[in-house]
Amino acid sequence: MARITQVSDTAAAPEAAALFTAIKAKIGMVPNLYRVAANQPKVLAAMLGLNETLAGGGFDARTREAIALTVAGANACDYCASAHAAISAGLKVAPETIDAHLAGRSDDPRTAAILKLASAIVQARGMVADADLVAARDAGLTESDIVETVAQVVANIFTNYLNHVAATDIDFPARKARAA
Repeated sequence: MARITQVSDTAAAPEAAALFTAIKAKIGMVPNLYRVAANQPKVLAAMLGLNETLAGGGFDARTREAIALTVAGANACDYCASAHAAISAGLKVAPETIDAHLAGRSDDPRTAAILKLASAIVQARGMVADADLVAARDAGLTESDIVETVAQVVANIFTNYLNHVAATDIDFPARKARAA
């Protein structure tokens, strides 16, 4: 049971209601994570804005979802594991690949390097070792890729932690995150 109110359509403040309308138009529903964030409409707006801005970065949707799954796995966030597994499945990512991403792994060398760096960022709380950056660069990641990985990790830590605090009700096909 959720520990923070998942704001209903009828109880939403005007700014949150407008955001709910936009979310529904885009994805057909308002996920419970967004309903929790709507308790402070500026937080919901910031969350949506950050994700929209990062979607215009250099990583494609599959890579962003792979990072989201890796961070969910590392932080044991069942809500985000469920949501991002469903989104990844919608992107035609194979179930075994989704499982690998939850564990911070990929068969694709570039994605593997990004996920290894993302895992290191989470585990070290951002205080990654020089060796982590050397490995990322040796694997072909650019400065831009490294910065974008940090941004994606931070955006996903925010949602993981909000879900942990709120005990958000899972409204996607439920699955367990695999803690690294």
